[in-house]
Amino acid sequence: MSFGTGNLAYAEIRREGRDDVHYRAKAFGPDARPHTLLIVNLSPHGLMARCDHDFQPGDRLRVTLPIVGVTVAEVRWSLGGRVGCQFDHAIDLAGYYELIAVVLKSNRP
Repeated sequence: MSFGTGNLAYAEIRREGRDDVHYRAKAFGPDARPHTLLIVNLSPHGLMARCDHDFQPGDRLRVTLPIVGVTVAEVRWSLGGRVGCQFDHAIDLAGYYELIAVVLKSNRP
């Protein structure tokens, strides 16, 4: 059975560890309208979030994150108010660790 190069690359990214977070971020959808995402997990290559909008696979979002700024992500899947997104460009590890530190600190009481 062949999955094709693109699918295997995506499968490799999915095996990457994710950090559980609880962070509200602003995003702009393909129609340039603003949305709020509740990011529930994050990796240097993408995120999973809860949202009220019904995004479709292939939709492109501009997500504003601390430290790294605006990053473009493609919706890979959408199900029941959740979306999985892959960043166009992976966040470099130094920037990612700073991002995680800020996001986790924002959750402290």
